[in-house]
Amino acid sequence: MKKWIAVLLAVMTALAALPAFAESDSGAPAAEAEEKKDVQYVLFLGTNDKDTNKPVFTQDEAMEKARDILIRRFGGYTIQEAHGGWIDNGKVFQEYTLIIYLSDTTPELVHDAAAEMVETFHQSSVLIHANETTTEFYTP
Repeated sequence: MKKWIAVLLAVMTALAALPAFAESDSGAPAAEAEEKKDVQYVLFLGTNDKDTNKPVFTQDEAMEKARDILIRRFGGYTIQEAHGGWIDNGKVFQEYTLIIYLSDTTPELVHDAAAEMVETFHQSSVLIHANETTTEFYTP
């Protein structure tokens, strides 16, 4: 009987240790997944002048100016094009908007780039989302 109790205790001890070796949803060991935590910054850059609500640049020019700022400041970027709209004093306005995704950077560098965009595109602000994420460059 004592032998069975010893075996049972050994099995229970082994089972209790299993969570330390559990894998995260990504398939990586849980400890490794935590080491890859990152913040993805998503910037929404409008292209209408803050005072006139008219485009500052053509869509092609706006894209090129944004690319220049981003490649110079970050060495890379992802941009999506979007169209937004709002009502101001009963009048509907439409705006070509660039959605910019940045990772592996700091809030200070993002704010510096946003300040340049505010000036270049004559904006009152740039909307910034900071989303905690886990980043992985997968290679089979």
